[in-house]
Amino acid sequence: MKKKHLSGIAALTAALIAAQAQAFEPFQVKDIRVEGIQRTEAGTVFSYLPVKVGETLTDEKAAAAIKALYATGFFKDVRLEVLEGVLIVQVEERPAVAQIDFVGMKEFSKDELKAGLKQLGLAEGRILDKSLLDKAEQELKRQYYNRGMYAVEVVARTSPLERNRVAVSFEVSEGEIAKIRAINIVGAKAFKEKDLLDLFALRTPGWLTWWTKNDQYSKQKLTADLEVLRSHYMNQGYLEFSIDSPQVSITPDKQDIYITVNITEGEKYTVSGFKVAGELPVPEKDLTALVSLKAGDVFSREKLNESVKKMADRLGNDGYAFANINAAPELDKEKRQVAFTFLVDPGRKVYVRRINIAGNTKTQDQVIRREMRQMEGSHYAADKINRSRERVERLSYFKETNIETPPVPGTTDQVDVNVSVEEKATGSVMLGAGFSSGEGLILSGSVSQNNLFGTGNRLSLQMNSGSVNTVYALSFTNPYFTQDGVSLGYDIYRRDTDTSNLDAVSTYSTSTLGAGVRLGVPLNELDTIHLGAAVEQYSLDLNSTSPSNYVQFATDFGGTASGVTTNSLRLDAGWARDTRDSLTWPTKGYYQRAYAEAGTPVGDLKYYKLSYQYQQFFPLSQTFTLMLNGEIGYGGGYGGKPMPFFRNFFAGGNTSVRGFDSGTLGPKDYLGNAIGGDKRLVGNAELFFPLPGSGKDRSLRMSAFMDIGAAFGPYDTQGRYSEISFSDLRYSAGIGVTWQSPFGPLKFSLAKPINAKEDDKTQVFQFQMGSVF
Repeated sequence: MKKKHLSGIAALTAALIAAQAQAFEPFQVKDIRVEGIQRTEAGTVFSYLPVKVGETLTDEKAAAAIKALYATGFFKDVRLEVLEGVLIVQVEERPAVAQIDFVGMKEFSKDELKAGLKQLGLAEGRILDKSLLDKAEQELKRQYYNRGMYAVEVVARTSPLERNRVAVSFEVSEGEIAKIRAINIVGAKAFKEKDLLDLFALRTPGWLTWWTKNDQYSKQKLTADLEVLRSHYMNQGYLEFSIDSPQVSITPDKQDIYITVNITEGEKYTVSGFKVAGELPVPEKDLTALVSLKAGDVFSREKLNESVKKMADRLGNDGYAFANINAAPELDKEKRQVAFTFLVDPGRKVYVRRINIAGNTKTQDQVIRREMRQMEGSHYAADKINRSRERVERLSYFKETNIETPPVPGTTDQVDVNVSVEEKATGSVMLGAGFSSGEGLILSGSVSQNNLFGTGNRLSLQMNSGSVNTVYALSFTNPYFTQDGVSLGYDIYRRDTDTSNLDAVSTYSTSTLGAGVRLGVPLNELDTIHLGAAVEQYSLDLNSTSPSNYVQFATDFGGTASGVTTNSLRLDAGWARDTRDSLTWPTKGYYQRAYAEAGTPVGDLKYYKLSYQYQQFFPLSQTFTLMLNGEIGYGGGYGGKPMPFFRNFFAGGNTSVRGFDSGTLGPKDYLGNAIGGDKRLVGNAELFFPLPGSGKDRSLRMSAFMDIGAAFGPYDTQGRYSEISFSDLRYSAGIGVTWQSPFGPLKFSLAKPINAKEDDKTQVFQFQMGSVF
């Protein structure tokens, strides 16, 4: 029997003319057969057919079937044929993408681009849709344009392969990078154009732009620069400041870019006053005290936003999690003054239903929960939630910590606190080497776990071997020995010191065996008391070059000119307050520490050491942080015994006064070697900022610093008692680089001693690789 067929075009035409020209008479389908498929399952085709075996097929249903099969994107041709009551679905499949390659591309990672194209729908293993090739070309060009490469050419080509597959190749000619040749600001009167351009990240080519790439145009960077410009004017009182559409033009050869920014400054406004209105669930004076703008001040958008945030946080601390505060301005254009009304809508008081923790595959829930200061069942408190986040982050167990407070469905006064974390490795096995400019080569090995079995306990075994110090130590700490957060730790250690390899320090060697216990008692969120006790045995060895006061010490304790062995029970006590926002890269807050160490009458050594440190960080901007640090130490002996010289204070080196050799600032023996003192004074001022070109990488930063300090007493080279004398302090200034590398912290400094004396040991370049216990 002759076949009847209805092509895709005929079917669609038949549907449009509403059956005025039918391809065949309706018939009852005895069977359905699919022909032409290679990869597609027959069941997929059957699922799109609007007719089953035994039903009647009309041309409307046929047209619908063809349309549905085309819509799948699997086929480039579909035909329906009829043979003796059998419906034959004849298809021609579209080719599948077997591989995607990029030719001539150097600027981007191929894997990253493939991931981006996959989001467009073009990926290996998928059906080829030629319309996506044009979109892919445009997307690739857009990526190049974002990097200032406007001369790029991208052509997509396809090559047939066996089994109805194709290879897609993007041929790229990148061309040269277009550079910004000029940036002009039109309409600036209150400020010099040069000063405004200094606010921009974008700039014309300079000696460092090959690294920063800030001479390459980017729409995102320009948008950010314009917002910085707007903030600058708004913070200086120009309330009506506006930016007209910036003009960006490129030369015909697509090599040079010119940017013109048209601005309208408007008038400068001062604040005439403010008031608080609306529903006030807290005393009005509490809110008005938080407003940073006062009558007579020049208007500042930054201070206005800061005031709104402080007021919202204050309401949040009392449970009003969804408080809304709007600052409504009232302009007096004649007087060029503005008054603000802070409209307060606190919303309903909110309570926390439950705290949910997610993402911790190894760390136990209780380790995170015990750091939470927001409690379940209590009212929402923004400051407690922020403090909870800080405490969880300070555990250093997680790459990222997020806290969200979604409303409980079906309620108006409850939220959940969802804590999500992303764990990171907390254990390490390391064998390595470091180098210190003071100690030379340091070989080290350690096995440590800061989150033992997910309990939060810390266990470490460390071995460090240097030319001066050799340490073997085993430590265990339980940070929550009690539910109140009292920590308990144990230490067993051996520490050997040999100063014969330090040219500027008097020679001696000691071997210390010790075992100790530590307690940390938190007084509140910021203050902690530290208590400790340790039993130690000191073995002191001297030689012919050891100074006379070292020999005198040995004989005072029953030894000889070659050395002595002493036993001691040492007690430690300390107090610390820490408000820093980060332990690794602090930008604000302060750290205070007072510490006392004493050798008790139970042992041979009877001495005491007192020290105090105050360190504060000031955020000058988003990238610059100022650190000020001051340290003072004082010690002595009692009971007729001197202070052990190997417990003396020392100054100079990478951790105190850079530019001077380690431990050399202070009293010296008759040979000119440093012997340390019973007093110490150190001060540091350091400005931290990102290394140019490092972007947002917080593991690498530079600093400019000035150091001051020295050690003093107890006696000078003539045997006279030595007090702290400011004329004996040493000064230095320089620059430094700190890098938290995968191999440990690296510190470099280049310092210039300012008032070095003739017998001082200077060291302009100092560095330390790795860390020593």
